[in-house]
Amino acid sequence: MSKVVMKEGSLAHENRIVLLWSLTVWLVVMNTTMFNVALPSVLQDLSLASSTASWVVSGYSIVFAIATLTYSRLSDFMPISRLLFIGLVLLGIASIIGWIANSFIELLLARLLQAAGAGAVPGLAMVLAGRYIPASRRGKAMSFISSAASLGFGLGPVIGGAITQAFGWNYLFIVTSFVVLLLPVFYKLLPKESSQKVKFDYIGAILTALFVTCFLLFLSTLAIYYLVVSVVSLVILWKHIHKLSIPFIQPSILKKRPYVKLLLIGFIAFVTHFSTLFIMPLMLANVFNKEAAVIGLMIFPGAMLSAVAAQFIGRLIDHFGNKPIIIVGQSLLILSTSLFALFSSLSPYWIMFAYLFMSTGFSALTSSIANEATRILPSDEIGTGMGMYQLVQFFGGALGVALSGMLIVWQSSLSNELIYRNIFIGIIGILLVSVVLFISYQKNSRVALEQQQAS
Repeated sequence: MSKVVMKEGSLAHENRIVLLWSLTVWLVVMNTTMFNVALPSVLQDLSLASSTASWVVSGYSIVFAIATLTYSRLSDFMPISRLLFIGLVLLGIASIIGWIANSFIELLLARLLQAAGAGAVPGLAMVLAGRYIPASRRGKAMSFISSAASLGFGLGPVIGGAITQAFGWNYLFIVTSFVVLLLPVFYKLLPKESSQKVKFDYIGAILTALFVTCFLLFLSTLAIYYLVVSVVSLVILWKHIHKLSIPFIQPSILKKRPYVKLLLIGFIAFVTHFSTLFIMPLMLANVFNKEAAVIGLMIFPGAMLSAVAAQFIGRLIDHFGNKPIIIVGQSLLILSTSLFALFSSLSPYWIMFAYLFMSTGFSALTSSIANEATRILPSDEIGTGMGMYQLVQFFGGALGVALSGMLIVWQSSLSNELIYRNIFIGIIGILLVSVVLFISYQKNSRVALEQQQAS
């Protein structure tokens, strides 16, 4: 393993790299969502039970979460270009396996390999921006990448449904394979980083993987033994990382209260967005009897608006700083959730309208939070810091979906309109917690600035 020697704040071909990486993020995120639409076809073609097929989705999610943190942590020791090469090659190999797959085992292997490769893209994007793009332009770059992810979420169901219906689910793998064609361009444009040999913490990586896997399995199954194994793994991991000079997760970063508050704000944003993306199709189908194709089209305008707003969000971050944009993002999420709670049962167009604010607010908030995190972290902690940021966000998304599903079951005696309204009222509550966290973060920042000026 190697420790990267880097030159910060200098990135030749910056605009080309950001555009190219955004395209890659778009393809990777779209790959995640478009395959969910194909699950009914997979069940039918491979004669699978729904419980078996669910491993195609949950297995991808688990490996993706672990891979994201691992690549981000490795970026402190290995060149970003080498890690991206490994990730995209794995993605390419997985696409070939998936295209020719005609059994459950082959399909599962393809999806797990895809996740192992795809995890390199979002985490390393934030590391690259935080390490090489100056703070004066970093907001624009991060918002562009975040909006590419939002566009992928929106386009995934639409494109996935069209390809599955026209050609079959195997051809979904062809879409993702296009990222391999970008390798030569990335190799030419990405900065060359030198390195030194150091020992990588494999035990810490394994314990982290065990904790993540068991916790996500607990969220999906509510089996207590998964929770027990997860907690035990976390305790052992916490003790382990305090014994090493270069652990897989740096404990010092989790002791930085401002950074932890940013993590929690990002976590709540992902709980909100993924809960909404989970509930919206159910509302449109159960309340308004909309078909899958129509549901995808009604989600699409919000995703497109987020992508179009990217350049403006980035410019605003670079001009006014992160904090005002965080406030705007939180305000838009609260506004959107309030519209869902009050009016979503009246018309499907209220749902489409409310999601316009949700997608834009989510993009603004996640971009500004990520940018703020890179601003307050030392350069040698950006890799692990952004990896933790991605992992915590993923937990937020998984938890949001799991909690929404449980709340729907627990309220099954109520009408659909009341069920969804109650969930959105609960989401408004956690968004207010996010506001309190940010107020506390601002107070800490002011105190730290006053102490710095006094000294």
